[in-house]
This record gives sequence, C-alpha cells and structure tokens, in this order.
Amino acid sequence: MGKFEIKTRKNGEFQFDLKAGNGQVILTSEGYTTKSNCNNGIESVKKNSQDDSKFDRKTSTNGKPYFNLKATNGQIIGTSEMYESESSRDNGIESVKKNAPEAEVVDLT
Repeated sequence: MGKFEIKTRKNGEFQFDLKAGNGQVILTSEGYTTKSNCNNGIESVKKNSQDDSKFDRKTSTNGKPYFNLKATNGQIIGTSEMYESESSRDNGIESVKKNAPEAEVVDLT
C-alpha cells in the first residue's frame, strides 16, 4: 500500500513524496508555502493520477526518461525520479495510478 509523506524543506516549505508499497519514492511535489496547500496537492494527485492524459512523459537533457503529473489547470503537481528506460518510466506511472488513490497521508513535519 502506497503512502504520501509530508515533510518540511530546509527553506521552510512543505513537500510530499508518494511512496510505493516497497518504500520507493515514485512522485515528489513542488514546494508549498502552507501545509494546507500541500494537502490540496495530495488531493490533486489522487484525482489526476487516474487520467493518463495528465502524465507528461519527458526525457531529461542527459537522456533519462521521467514524467510529470499535471493538474487540470496544466500546473505540475509532481515529478518522478529519473529512470534508466522508457519502460521503467511507464512502470512508474502505473505505480502512481495504482498507489495514489488509496494512499494514506503521513505527516512527518
């Protein structure tokens, strides 16, 4: 079972990580100025992760595949790690789709 972990960055902003059942981070958020906004971001991930068109499949400048999850307004709400292959990236997307909707929220702040 996946989980969202909320933590505080060094600059005082809040961010969340979505972790798969094995503890691996599969999606990381931007920084939020308030915990409330961070929680809204989590809700947005739960909702938007079920729409494949919200996943923006990208390739970094060093050739590594990754993805962004976008909200309805087009804003990026989460970014994946860099993967070694497109198939690994696609597996990461499937993991977000599977884990996000029912993931518990753990507040580590």
